[in-house]
Amino acid sequence: MRKGEAASIPVMASAQKRLYTIAFLVVAALFFLASLITQFQPFELLLKMENFWLFIGQDLFPPQFQDGELIWQGVWQTLCMALTATAISAVFALVLAFLGSYSTTPWSPLTKVIRAVASLLRNIPSLIWTFILVMAYGIGTTVGMLALLINTCGFLIRSFIETIDETGNDNLELMKSVGAGYLPTIVQCVIPSAVPGFISWLLYSLEVNIRASTLVGAVGGGGIGLIMMGFIKSFRYHSAMGVILLIAAIVIGVDFLTNYLRKKVLV
Repeated sequence: MRKGEAASIPVMASAQKRLYTIAFLVVAALFFLASLITQFQPFELLLKMENFWLFIGQDLFPPQFQDGELIWQGVWQTLCMALTATAISAVFALVLAFLGSYSTTPWSPLTKVIRAVASLLRNIPSLIWTFILVMAYGIGTTVGMLALLINTCGFLIRSFIETIDETGNDNLELMKSVGAGYLPTIVQCVIPSAVPGFISWLLYSLEVNIRASTLVGAVGGGGIGLIMMGFIKSFRYHSAMGVILLIAAIVIGVDFLTNYLRKKVLV
């Protein structure tokens, strides 16, 4: 450094900068490789954006809200599907979570079985469950509710197990050391500590199911999603856009409601 010049301090360490550069190059190379394999052409996509905006401006807008009674019936069915699936799954998940947690299980081998079943249920998307159930039972809201219930049950089991495992093991050991039975330990020690986590995961599952019920309905699970697909298949795009905006408003409303409940209940 020359005399009179201010010393420069590097913003980040050279090793960290080198790591970020390598990570960026790896991501860029993977993107390029994936584009070659899938024949994805981003520049062609940009050149044809005019057709996309033309379709939105002419075929989708302005939205129409015809068949109001049919649409509101579909909305009510969708909300009932999501609420019912979440409530029933929560009951099953709560029982199985206590049996599947290493802290509260009465029989250790049972934990591995419950965790494996939960992983299977939650890692198969609701859409796949809907396809399977539609082939078995046909189209209807019962199929949509069952698909949401199966997937949500697996998710809540794992989430509730993690919540139980995070509760203080010291309190459990204290209850056991004074001779407390299995049920008193669960009721007086585990549940009070885990209730905030249970409520948080339950509200999150409700949000997810409100969104997923629309997709599930679109492939045969009934509700507003099935009505939307009916409009699309009959080329009633303006009516379909009205349903899409209504779905977006419902999802945003549920998101605000669950956030409000979290603040009121959990804080």
